[in-house]
Order: sequence, then C-alpha cells, then structure tokens
Amino acid sequence: MNVLLAGGTGLVGRAFITLANEHAIGLTTVGRRVTGSASNELIVDFTALPALPAAEVAVCTLGTTIADAGSKAAFRAIDFDAVLAFASAAKEAGVRHFLIVTAIGADARASAFYARIKGAVEIELADLGFARLDILQPGLLLGERKVRRPVEQLLQRLAPAIALLTRGPWDRYASISATRLASALLTLCHEKSPGVFYHQSPELQHLGNKDL
Repeated sequence: MNVLLAGGTGLVGRAFITLANEHAIGLTTVGRRVTGSASNELIVDFTALPALPAAEVAVCTLGTTIADAGSKAAFRAIDFDAVLAFASAAKEAGVRHFLIVTAIGADARASAFYARIKGAVEIELADLGFARLDILQPGLLLGERKVRRPVEQLLQRLAPAIALLTRGPWDRYASISATRLASALLTLCHEKSPGVFYHQSPELQHLGNKDL
C-alpha cells in the first residue's frame, strides 16, 4: 500500500509516520517543511501543488488554530484551502481512499468559525467523489506538541477529570492520544468498503487499539 500524507509535522502526522515506518508502509509526505522522519518527502506550496506520485490512499492531518494561524483568513487557508488542494491533487494521482482528521462538532452551519470551516471542508471532500472517504472527528488530542498552546495544555492536564464527564451520551467528546488516533488512521487505511464514513472518539479508541 502506498500512502500520501499531508500534515506530517503536526502532532497526529508525526505519530502516523512513526507507525507507518514500523509497519513498512510506503509513505510519501507532502508539506511545507521536511519532517525528517519519512523516506520520501515532497516540499510544496499548497497554493500551487505539483502532480503527486501515484498512491492508493491519502491521509490528511493538516490543521491549526486561529491563534496559531494569526487570523481567520490564515486559518481558512490551511484548514480549508490547503486540505482541498491536497485532496484534489491526490485524486488526480489516482487515490481512491481519502482520510481526514477534522474535529468533534464540525458543522458547516455552526456559529463558531472553527467548527464551521471544519464542517464545510467535510462537505467539499465528500463532493470530490472518492471511492471511500473516512472523516475522523476526535475530541481533545493528547500529546506533546512542538508549538505550545496554553489553553490546550491546561485541558490536557485536566483530561482525567474531563474523562469522567465525557461518558454515556457525551463520550464522543472524549479526549484521545495522538498515537491512538494515528493507529486508528492506519487501521482505516486498510478498509475497502466504499462510501463516506464518520468516526468519533469511542470508535476511534477501539480502532486505535486493534492489532495492525
């Protein structure tokens, strides 16, 4: 299996590269910076993507926050424009199976800008016509980021207490480690059934615990 990965320098992307290397997955990263961990790396401008190498599967873990991006426009340029540019280029390269990490609460009709952009990109991806599209909507991501996010760091410290509140009907908001989410991504890469599939934290925890 040959996989294209966008977002390899982020928290989930780094974890996915580690797992892909451990399982001898043919991986090509596509990004603005080198990861230093993948054997095949394409350094690109997402506003003018070149033709991508042929692959069966593409994984997108691109994502930022409005605070990190600096503005709503800069956030949209990454979480919407760059994601769709990568997806379109991947489809041109023959990819039939696309996987995207968005977020719980993604909704194109949401009042919150972050959730609205995440939901809008999900709709656009579905319209591209991949044979299979997996949309992963995790809760809070746990792990060590290269960039400090004070609010997220506080939430990570409170994760054990939050876990007590995210049970039953609220379990889709439960936190998940980046490593477990990356494992869920790799598990889903092997799925063949056509269609559009949404996955939230309870299922992602289960998928990330499967033997690959």
